[in-house]
Amino acid sequence: MTSARIQYFIATQLPDSLRHYSAGCICYIHERHQSLGSQKKLQVLFLGSFSPLYYELERTFLEELSAAEAGLLLALTDNSERLKWFRHKDVLHRALALSEGTEVVVKEGSEKLKGLIRYIGNLPKPALEEPVKAIFFGIELQGEDKGKGNTDGRYNNQTLFTCAQDCGIFAPFSKVQPRRSADPESASGWQTQMPVAGDRVTYFIEDFCCYGMVLNVQEKDGKHFVLISTDVDATGKTGEVEVPLQFVVVGEYPAASDLIALDDPAAEEKCDLGVNSLVEVSLGARTSYGIIRWIGTLPGRAEMMAGLELEEDVGVSDGTFKNVSFFHCPPKRALFVKFSCCRPDARFLSDGDKNVSPKHKDAERESHQKMDPVAPVSTDHVEQILVGRMKGIQGHCNSCYMDAALFSLFSCSSVLDSMLFKSTQPQDAPIQRTLLNDIVNPLRSDGFVEGQHIMKLRQQLEKHGYCHTFTTEEKGAFHFKRIPTGFAFAALSFFSFFADPEEFLTIIMHHILALDPLLKLSAAGKVQESFCYQIFLEQNHSLVLPTVQQLLEHSFHGARLKLAEVPSCLILQMPRFGKKFKMFDKIIPSMELDVTHLLSEGPRQCILCGNLAQEECSDCFEDLVFSQTGCKVFCQTCSLQVHSHPQRRSHHTTTLDIPQGFTAHGDARTRTRDILELFAVLCIETSHYVSFIKYGPDSHDWIFFDSMADRQGGTDGFNIPEVRACPEVGVYLDMSPAELANHNPRDMKGVAKRLFCDAYMYLYQSSSMCLYC
Repeated sequence: MTSARIQYFIATQLPDSLRHYSAGCICYIHERHQSLGSQKKLQVLFLGSFSPLYYELERTFLEELSAAEAGLLLALTDNSERLKWFRHKDVLHRALALSEGTEVVVKEGSEKLKGLIRYIGNLPKPALEEPVKAIFFGIELQGEDKGKGNTDGRYNNQTLFTCAQDCGIFAPFSKVQPRRSADPESASGWQTQMPVAGDRVTYFIEDFCCYGMVLNVQEKDGKHFVLISTDVDATGKTGEVEVPLQFVVVGEYPAASDLIALDDPAAEEKCDLGVNSLVEVSLGARTSYGIIRWIGTLPGRAEMMAGLELEEDVGVSDGTFKNVSFFHCPPKRALFVKFSCCRPDARFLSDGDKNVSPKHKDAERESHQKMDPVAPVSTDHVEQILVGRMKGIQGHCNSCYMDAALFSLFSCSSVLDSMLFKSTQPQDAPIQRTLLNDIVNPLRSDGFVEGQHIMKLRQQLEKHGYCHTFTTEEKGAFHFKRIPTGFAFAALSFFSFFADPEEFLTIIMHHILALDPLLKLSAAGKVQESFCYQIFLEQNHSLVLPTVQQLLEHSFHGARLKLAEVPSCLILQMPRFGKKFKMFDKIIPSMELDVTHLLSEGPRQCILCGNLAQEECSDCFEDLVFSQTGCKVFCQTCSLQVHSHPQRRSHHTTTLDIPQGFTAHGDARTRTRDILELFAVLCIETSHYVSFIKYGPDSHDWIFFDSMADRQGGTDGFNIPEVRACPEVGVYLDMSPAELANHNPRDMKGVAKRLFCDAYMYLYQSSSMCLYC
């Protein structure tokens, strides 16, 4: 599925009543309006149409597309061309696997030009507001083909990539093929040489790998077909079969397009191998090496299988089987084999170790190699490492509260990395190792964490007695009770009975890793410690469309709280009570949180003249005459003038603590302000947690993570996590509050509505206190 809300289709035929459209046009539905499985007809909208009307089409007229497939096909302007290339599913899937830096051949007129992909995405041009846009490939021409292009990487005066004048070209996927592929309509790019009569070959039919000898190669309608005398075909019979050239490989490869079945009866101790174990397999006369990325059963196969990521391009896919991704790796690196054929990688075993259990050897490698930290994913590598299906943390047994929390904390931030390395109790060290080795490091290096590792962490927590429901109860629903004013800073353990992410984070940070409390709050001269702060507001508050900055200031003001020090990480829970009631329809994220005026100590500027502030007036808090900032601090001169006004004569001011070294007439204007940066937001809707990550400096640098975006199979199936870029969030952040207030949440593009309307927990960090800076 392309999205939780939108499904795309290509129309393979149309009724006579729709003569102004033709077969091959792209349309879509909002899934929340109709059920795909129970309707024979669907109400669809056509992409590229100026008409907002829905048209009713027979379900049999429509073929489903992913959003990426729809984008590729939209780059073709002719509907008949779209339909033609849609039916070449192999070419479409090959295009989806292309990435920046891939060597390609691009067809331009009658020429085939060599180049490198430098850009994949939309072209800037006036267009309708559509849920998906055409995807083009920007290619920098190489070698003797330099100068045969028509651009320097710019389109409509916007630079999409950089190259010399006339050394670039933009093209749809139908004109682009990997350089290793010989035929633009070839599916896989397998062909390394043209087979001739007498060659032994491997050919692929319906996910089965077969062998035979070439009898003849023929050309029909411009395409090549190979006549093969089969050893044993897919039905278990021998004979002759005619196979398209693109499905024939010269030589014998014990692999199918998505599946192989090898037997190795002599292999022992297979049960000691697991995911991420280094293994070797025999492929005919050669030995290939790889890493186990997946273990399980495949459709149509009863035996246990292993999905390998090989060191060399001798595999057959990128980790997919029957169009379902079981793991992700570069093309031609994945191989599915019988689990019984895998052996421990002998290159990592010394002579004395070859009799050691692979399980123990894996543990030894883990202890010596995997403890090395991996830095968070940088801004430049987010799309390459994190974005896509089967990316992020795979949900398992309603683990979304843990998945969203861990992804938010560790994917692109290092503010809490210290807890991965600090000394801990021996009984809790395995939990720390699981966090680092099985979750954080794989997430940052590979962009993916399998659900079994989350279950392992949950089992460890339950085994240690921290919570008896981590593996048995569905986590996701939450309840809040009103905490009396003055106790809003109660220790996080108070909330742990009501909300799952904070319960989980408290157990990890406080009970297991003994992390110092992140938050120190001062009230009436006493300091209280906690790991997060629950925002509560007085019922007479004046906020309508608040920012996080305003919510925090109002909450602190109502509870008479101050920060004892600047926190390295500030976790804020938004004001909402019960499962359904939300105090605000929308909350505007504050990209930066200024906590200067919320500190109990430290020099502050007078909000009027900028000199050293000496007094604070809580009664002026909601007075917008002087400042939009809630907290009002003044020097003595300005305070006297402000409170000489008849409306403010009854105000009571408090004297600020002025640090030693500052005089009453000191100038605080040169002092830097204490700013925290937003790096993640957890959201909840209908008892399901998702998260948004602010990964770069631009307002559009956002990604959205859902650990259970889709699912393959029933109770015995698995969840498919997804990380997607959501630059549309920046569009709404750039709006004025008035514009945003008038915007109907249902009309917000992409997933932006969930950030503004379903925010549950905001995570801020001090950039100066991150481990990797």
